[in-house]
Amino acid sequence: MAEYNLKINGKTLSVDVDPSTPMLWVLRDHLDMVGTKFGCGIAQCGACTIHMDGAAVRSCQLPISAAKDSEITTIEGISENGDHPVQKAWLEHDVPQCGYCQAGQIMSAVALLKENPRPSDEDIDNAMNGNICRCGTYTRIKAAIKTASKIA
Repeated sequence: MAEYNLKINGKTLSVDVDPSTPMLWVLRDHLDMVGTKFGCGIAQCGACTIHMDGAAVRSCQLPISAAKDSEITTIEGISENGDHPVQKAWLEHDVPQCGYCQAGQIMSAVALLKENPRPSDEDIDNAMNGNICRCGTYTRIKAAIKTASKIA
């Protein structure tokens, strides 16, 4: 076990865990931040996406030891009131069906728009590749990202 002081959503939080513990489980089990979801456990579905130093990463395969000096943002840190442009666009386009993948989808979309404020269809496809939606709302996801790019 080791103690880590993590910078998450603008706050410093301490946990005492094994260095190999995935960030997903640190967030969910140790810090009670359950917005980040477990999907596949092998970094292939995107449900566990968080931002590490602004980049979208899969937290299920990210050991806490690799994240200790980074700024971490979770879905809880995107907006206190749900008024981030991506969140607004998600609602405008009625993206969520079951909603399970949405935190990861939103985190990937936010990272994309931060890096590329006016993405092309190809840019969106590339950035969102690997974020799986079992309900198949990909067309609405792309439309929402385009709308958010105009709001931001």
